Amino acid sequence: MASVFQLPVVRRHVPALIVLAVVALAAPMVMASPLLLDNAVIVAIFSLLALSAGMAYGQAGILSIAPAAFASVGAFATGIVTTRYGLPPLVGLAVALLLPMLFAYPMARAITRLSPMPLSIATLLLSMLLELAIREGGTFTGGYSGLSGLPGLSFAPGAEGMYLLAWGIVVAVVVLYANLTDSAIGRAVKTARHDPLRATADGVDVPALLAAYFALSAAVAGLAGWMYAHYMSYIGPDSLTLHVSINVLLMAVVGGASTIVGPILGAAFLTSITQFLPARGTQGMFFGGALILVLLVAPNGALGTDWKKLFSRSRRRGAASGVPVAAKQKGG
Repeated sequence: MASVFQLPVVRRHVPALIVLAVVALAAPMVMASPLLLDNAVIVAIFSLLALSAGMAYGQAGILSIAPAAFASVGAFATGIVTTRYGLPPLVGLAVALLLPMLFAYPMARAITRLSPMPLSIATLLLSMLLELAIREGGTFTGGYSGLSGLPGLSFAPGAEGMYLLAWGIVVAVVVLYANLTDSAIGRAVKTARHDPLRATADGVDVPALLAAYFALSAAVAGLAGWMYAHYMSYIGPDSLTLHVSINVLLMAVVGGASTIVGPILGAAFLTSITQFLPARGTQGMFFGGALILVLLVAPNGALGTDWKKLFSRSRRRGAASGVPVAAKQKGG
């Protein structure tokens, strides 16, 4: 059995198998409770957003504060297509995937040469501009009232259907993400992030590669926005805001942005915890505390840290600091 899991093809799909196993084991308990069912669908949507942040930051090194903005673009795109023009949600899905990519690619070509701080500020400005455009969009975007009456998905009826669809999409994205990470493109992205001069010497167009990867992460966020809009049947200017982008980035960092399953773990943990926190201010304090704790204890996130190595290092430090004390006591 161990030799089977050592095969490259099987090892590559272990993250998807883990997510699929957890979803299948949790399904009977989740479907027995409407509250848990609703929470599970929301967790799946935020898992897609966190995966988008993990792709941009954990793999490409682009500290984006705009995943919710791209999700909002996808949500409003499908909302306008389905409510204004009466087209089916699958057409809205195509638009929700393509439109965020069209925003993200040219922007990334312009900013990938920047250092991390100016780059994150640029994504912050994009997020604010998109929010302003949505609010001032008038009847086209619904303005400050937003769009309501979005149709449900006929192929995923009810909350149970949305649960299966949402987590099926998460598993599919994890499979594609794992294959991409293990491909020549994924290895080139890692090289471009850590050593852009070497990547350039190897013939890689670093700005174009990172921009394409960032656009792909924006498409995943647009997919999350599509799911959100058709599950809630409403999308407004206050639905997917800058506050959501920051929370999503925290989810990816807490779980382990450089891993595949880490963002999903962070999304599940922090999204579930917020159900028990009374106010947004309290949520911000909790998220900030969780981030500080992770940065102090496990800078690479819960799944990105070698805990065995960390604990053995702590024991060695404790033993080393205890030796002089013991020697001194013995000498006294």
